[in-house]
Amino acid sequence: MEEGEGSSEMEVTNIDIAAESLDSSAVFHVVIDILGFILFMHQQIPSVLQDMTKEFDELRTEFEELEVELANSEVKSISTRRKQAARKREKLRMLRKFLWLGPSPLRPLHVYELSFSHGRTVSGDFCRSKVAETLSRKAIRTMISRGVGSDSCAAPSYISLPLHFLPKRGLRQNRKTVPFRLRFRCRTRVPERIAQPSDFASSVGLLDYIKGFNLLHHAVGNPSFGFLSCSTCLILTCCPVFRTIHAMRCQISLSPKEGKNEKFKKGRLIRSPNDAASSVNCYSPLLLSPAIPSASSSSLLLALAAVKMKFQIEDVTVYFPYDNIYPEQYSYMVELKRALDAKGHCLLEMPTGTGKTIALLSLITSYVLSKPSNPVKLLYCTRTVHEMEKTLAELRFLHNYQVKHLGPSARILALGLSSRKNLCVNPSVISAENRDSVDAACRKLTASWVRAMAVENPNIPTCEFFENYEKAASDAVLPPGVYTLQDLRAFGKEKGWCPYFLARHMVQFANVVVYSYQYLLDPKVAGIISKEMQRESVVVFDEAHNIDNVCIEALSVSVRMQTLEGATRNLNRMSQEIERLKATDAGRLRAEYNRLVEGLAQRGNLPITDTWFSNPTLPEDILKEAVPGNIRRAEHFVSVLRRLVQYFKGRLQTENVEKEGPVTFVASINAQVGIDQKMLKFCYDRLHSLMLTLEITDTDEFLHIQAICDLATLVGTYTRGFSIIIEPFDERMPHIPDPVLQLCCHDASLAIKPVFERFQSVVITSGTLSPIDLYPRLLNFNPVVSRSFTMSLTRDCICPMVLTRGSDQLPVSTKYDLRSDPGVEKNYGKLLVEMVSVVPDGIVCFFVSYSYMDGIVNSWHESGILKEIMQHKLVFIETQDVVETTLALDNYRRACDCGRGAVFFSVARGKVAEGIDFDRHYGRLVIMFGVPFQYTLSRILLARLEYLRETFQIREGDFLTFDALRQAAQCVGRVIRSKADYGMMIFADKRYSRHDKRSKLPGWILSHLRDAHLNLSTDMAVHIAREFLRRMAQPYDKTGAMGKKTLLSQEELEKMANGAGEMLF
Repeated sequence: MEEGEGSSEMEVTNIDIAAESLDSSAVFHVVIDILGFILFMHQQIPSVLQDMTKEFDELRTEFEELEVELANSEVKSISTRRKQAARKREKLRMLRKFLWLGPSPLRPLHVYELSFSHGRTVSGDFCRSKVAETLSRKAIRTMISRGVGSDSCAAPSYISLPLHFLPKRGLRQNRKTVPFRLRFRCRTRVPERIAQPSDFASSVGLLDYIKGFNLLHHAVGNPSFGFLSCSTCLILTCCPVFRTIHAMRCQISLSPKEGKNEKFKKGRLIRSPNDAASSVNCYSPLLLSPAIPSASSSSLLLALAAVKMKFQIEDVTVYFPYDNIYPEQYSYMVELKRALDAKGHCLLEMPTGTGKTIALLSLITSYVLSKPSNPVKLLYCTRTVHEMEKTLAELRFLHNYQVKHLGPSARILALGLSSRKNLCVNPSVISAENRDSVDAACRKLTASWVRAMAVENPNIPTCEFFENYEKAASDAVLPPGVYTLQDLRAFGKEKGWCPYFLARHMVQFANVVVYSYQYLLDPKVAGIISKEMQRESVVVFDEAHNIDNVCIEALSVSVRMQTLEGATRNLNRMSQEIERLKATDAGRLRAEYNRLVEGLAQRGNLPITDTWFSNPTLPEDILKEAVPGNIRRAEHFVSVLRRLVQYFKGRLQTENVEKEGPVTFVASINAQVGIDQKMLKFCYDRLHSLMLTLEITDTDEFLHIQAICDLATLVGTYTRGFSIIIEPFDERMPHIPDPVLQLCCHDASLAIKPVFERFQSVVITSGTLSPIDLYPRLLNFNPVVSRSFTMSLTRDCICPMVLTRGSDQLPVSTKYDLRSDPGVEKNYGKLLVEMVSVVPDGIVCFFVSYSYMDGIVNSWHESGILKEIMQHKLVFIETQDVVETTLALDNYRRACDCGRGAVFFSVARGKVAEGIDFDRHYGRLVIMFGVPFQYTLSRILLARLEYLRETFQIREGDFLTFDALRQAAQCVGRVIRSKADYGMMIFADKRYSRHDKRSKLPGWILSHLRDAHLNLSTDMAVHIAREFLRRMAQPYDKTGAMGKKTLLSQEELEKMANGAGEMLF
């Protein structure tokens, strides 16, 4: 930090921020004025910039209305127009007053805007970014050092604050509060290119200049693209700030603009000498051309190239879109390349927050670019739509960098694929309540027979987007680029095409496809979407720690009494349709019969709109066989299904738990209702064929009979790896009859085996794969590379602890014989009470089950512990209702943002534990109450344990511990999402102190788990937490100046490649 020269009114302090913090940009500006701060000092360091969106939007609307009024007004006197312009400037100043710094300890009297520009719009919410956190910390330390103290004055009346925003306690007034100004400026990686701040770069003046240039661009420039997309305007705007960059050369071609603004000439910025097509035309730069310094364009290219990396890994040139790389990222790329060269499969465990996704994308895309003669397709599988969108955003950033270096030859097509629910743009379809209803609504408008009838009867509704897509025919393609789901919807609306079927079509031609696990692992979906993917594809399963469970769920089916009753209704409807068809168009039934005699494979390629789910198991050779004669006729097949449904109803009448293997179960069906194995095997495809023949579109009404046929096909195909378990009630609620027949898959390798066989390389990666040697046994494959990486850190930002006893020295555990002990519940409560009084911002607590969480929360409420917790922080609880949990999470984040602090109660294996990040101030501490073992009396779990022991020689205890510890690691890993982040992890159960349990945690957690942090009591844990937070409050040096090297530059990588550098990993 440096002090600038004071002005006549107040002193000025400059705060430097590194350019690489802002996406490593070399051309950007940072402007801020902060006047007269009042500090309310709490015990925590600030972490975000609070955004008053509502007030900001209201002012923005007023400003836009003034713009319209000024633009549409007739010729007025100069004084009138001057007044209107003055009002606009006033609104611009007010717009700068709605972001404030550090809401936790800081209550400013005046609040001003931070304005950032670095060549494009800031992605995401800047207020929650790492840059905002860094600036907030530096501002606080600066003001404290300048004597700005604490004051318990109320917030100004013109800022409407919620009650929980007020200070937590009364503070003594500090008379030393002094108004002064903070001015933020930037440091880049090339200091000699940065000029000292000039008078022109004053905060208010420069911001008004930028706002004015934005208006100028849209008024007289080229309004077809945004201000931040116009490289000419952007560089011109930043030029007065950094005069010594001299990083542009504008080639002005004097041709008049058509229309009323003929007096303005056109400026053209050529990005590269040989790429005239990439020029950007804008008419506004000429107005300020006298202020532009002349320089060579090579300076700009050098400045932009200096913040990116290009390095060699053997024969592959890797393009990495950042100016430094973590050692573990480089190691990850090296091991991944080994697997690609060997054309084999690999297991890679990479700690959270170390840039796994960008490292993987950089290596694979660079690998493809380096080997154009051997094109490789990337199939990237994620668990959730949110992760899919994040992956595509990273890929777009990388792709832009590669195109900048290599030109148009580096362009690729990458897209995300999801269900109609996430891609459809037809308002009448997406208004349906769930995914199945959306699919059915789409088929009602796009089925081939519906469209054929609509030709004769225009009153029959169809989908205009799909009709336009069909009319476009071969012209309906996506140009090269990276398309998120939102981009696909926007493109579809613009062209009038259906984005869902467009994406389905373009998947075959895309270089990168990002979709969910089910598109490869669920055979019913994979048979339609992924059947034509070439073998030269690389498949990536990201966050794949639970991939074995996903495989098992894809081949498991549950049937309840409600399912059977729904199936009966479906069969009655189908019988009515068959009788109607016999009377009106019997030829369709005869044609279907003939096709079934020749085999299911002879039915030809169906229209894309008529494809239903594929068969869950049948290979191609089976599909070529003739369908059994006793289910070829439609009425005979319906009769067979009625007998099967009746058999299932009889089996559900039992009062005892029953367990059978597939062979015994099929023999029982054959003996009682005369349905043999071959008939069962063809049930699913025969149902599909019949529904197409009957032209049924409301497929969401036929999910029950689909489940019956799914179960029949699976049990008729597999003889091992499955069990049929019939339970008359849930053992945890034995007084409530709820019979269920479950076909349980125990062998995860059955679902993933086709993936390993079809594609040359499959990458399974996650932050939680320990012990990594167990996954090849569970999935039955031999990886060519299996590696677990550690995390390189400049500071110990992770603090795991094992708490085994409370303050009264009584052991704590969720073991069955201890979990209901009042002493354990009390000690858990006291631990949380102590922690909420010490730890700032957000705390996340995970419990072993919903029932245990409900019980302990009730106990804490009755004993007053919950009231003590809420004196410090608000409490939010996850429920099994998705909407309630979403609202709770949103309010939890708001409480953390505004400084009130909050505690979130969640459940291991729940939605929050699997897919929600609690980075930065949203999670400074996570407490794992107990060891999240599965319900060990579950018949399904016991059957799977027996199968694993007999088939893969995996002992029951080893698997149970492995499964529980990977869930615990996944829970605690939610709080560390980057190396600049920090957080504490408390494993609150005495069983974690045992080596056989603790050793199965990931290495990146064990490396920070000190011996002194084992076997702790509550008092000791609180002391450690205080010391840890005090250390984390010190300035963070990410460059490794403190002796720990965690960032590698391109020069260091080159030295290591030549053998002259030190291997740091």
